[in-house]
Parts: sequence; C-alpha cells; structure tokens
Amino acid sequence: MTIGAMRASLVAATMLTAGGVGTAEAGSIFVTNEKDNTVTVLDSQTLEIVKTIKTSRRPRGIIISHDFKEVYVCAGDDDRLDVIDTETLEITRQLDSGPDPELLDVDPKGERIYIANEDDAMVTVMARDTGEVITEVMVGVEPEGMAVSADSKITVATSESTSMAHFIDNETLEVLAHVLVDTRPRHAEFHPDQKSVWVTSEIGGTVSVIDVASHAVVQKIGFEVQGLRQELIQPVGLRFSADGKWAFVALGPANRVAVVDTATYKVHDYILVGQRPWHVEIAPDGGKLYVANGLTNDMTVIDVATLTAEKSVPVGRLPWGIAIKP
Repeated sequence: MTIGAMRASLVAATMLTAGGVGTAEAGSIFVTNEKDNTVTVLDSQTLEIVKTIKTSRRPRGIIISHDFKEVYVCAGDDDRLDVIDTETLEITRQLDSGPDPELLDVDPKGERIYIANEDDAMVTVMARDTGEVITEVMVGVEPEGMAVSADSKITVATSESTSMAHFIDNETLEVLAHVLVDTRPRHAEFHPDQKSVWVTSEIGGTVSVIDVASHAVVQKIGFEVQGLRQELIQPVGLRFSADGKWAFVALGPANRVAVVDTATYKVHDYILVGQRPWHVEIAPDGGKLYVANGLTNDMTVIDVATLTAEKSVPVGRLPWGIAIKP
C-alpha cells in the first residue's frame, strides 16, 4: 500500500456514521510562513484560520508524521525543528537538526526523520521519538530535497550546488549512488508505484525522472508557457495525484502549476495560481491540491478532478510549505 493510500484509508476511518450516513470531520492545513516566523493553521473544510503558531526563525520545510500526531517544521535560522502537536496546536518539542535545515521527511515506519542541512552538505538522520541524532550522511553541496521510499529502505536527497540526487541506503546509512540532474535541484518525490523518483531543477527548468532500480535518468521533462520567458519557469515543489496519474509541479515565477501526465511525460495543462508558487501538497483523500504562493501571501486550492483553481485564501508572509492532517 502506498503512503497516499494509507492516508486515504485513515481519512475514511475518521467518518462518523449515523443511520448509514457518513459525515467527515474537518481536518487541519498547516502552512509555514518564512518571513513571519509562523505556521498558519486552517480548517480544511471552511479554509478559515484556526490559529497562528509562533515558531523559531525562518520556518520552511514541513512534514506531518504518518500517524498524524506531530508536525515537524524546519527552522533554518535557529538550526532546529519545531514539533507541533496536531491536537493542541502547540509546540511541544524543539530538536537539534543540524545547521540550516530546509526540507525533511519521516520514514513510513515512523522511526526516523531525515533532514537536509543546507549549510554543511549533510543529511541528519534522527530518531523520531527521542530526537537523538543517529548519524550524519555526507552528500553534495547545499542539500535540500528529501524523500523516503514507502518501504523505508531508501532516502533520496538533492543537492542544489552539486546538481545531484543522492540515493541513501537507510540500513547502512551509506550513499548508494550520485545521479547528475539539471541545475539547482530542489525537490525529490517517489512516484506512488515506487519505481521512479522525480526531481525538480529550479534553474535548469526541468524535472528528471530517475529509475529507482538502475539510478538512471530515464526522462527529462521541460516546460513552455506562452508569453513567458524561459528563465521564469522554475520548477520547485512537486506532488503526485493519489492514483499516480498526474504530477503537479509548482513553477515559481511562472505563477502556475504544471500538470504532467506520468504515463507520457507530457504536460497536460498549466493552472494559474498566485505569485511564485513554492511547494504543493495533495489532500489525504486526493481531492484537492494546495499551493503555497510566496509573493501573494496566500494558498490556492485546486480541484484535482477538474484541474481548476477554486479559490485562494490568505495566510502569512512568504508561505513556503504545507502539511495536512485529515
């Protein structure tokens, strides 16, 4: 079962039934605001702000644990993770992440956190329950993207200045392969079938599709938006639809999210959103895509079935990343 499927099943488990009729409980959307040093929490049904949580300095990368109990926030300027309890919406722990954490991921087993330390070319591997640092794995210069496979066996880290994706064996904690991609890779994401990893390259303007078994780049996807200069098309965040049919790619200054057919690697559509979309997140039930728009200080909601932007809602200043609790 893929991570998306596991989360979708947990959503179904939260349905309250009475007389055979189910009513979904509202979930929470967490958005990091890099300039405000806050996380905005929104009700997933009404999209109204429930709370604004003060964080450590420069919150960027954000991830929710697979049991949905904790949200982890990378606070780059304070070299730590803020841990938010998803029930109380309070910061309950602060963990030493290593220098300048940017993006992170939690293994599906719920045992480890993998953190990209941009300032020291390392991936910090941390025990989730205690916050103890297990080891640091040396990768390329300015690591950022971080993705753990569904079986918890492999982690892929990207390094911006080295222009590589690094495959790490999570048992030995050694690097298996260094894969060259285009300039300034920002995000890595396993396809739901776990056979490939997709890596966005911001300055290169492409997405590299890497075969997990061979570590070979099997496809490079480029983008063209009518009326826009090529240098304005900068792929950053990426998420897949729950069924794996679509890849949604935030294109930064192009102010659009590209919709890529994962079977053909062709761009199906470009969806206009706010200014400088940074990272995106898919709803646990797969129905909505949420986009953090850095320069318009809002979040756009896209309907996945129709591939249309429904509305944008204000959050804090310079929104960067999104996590969702069903």
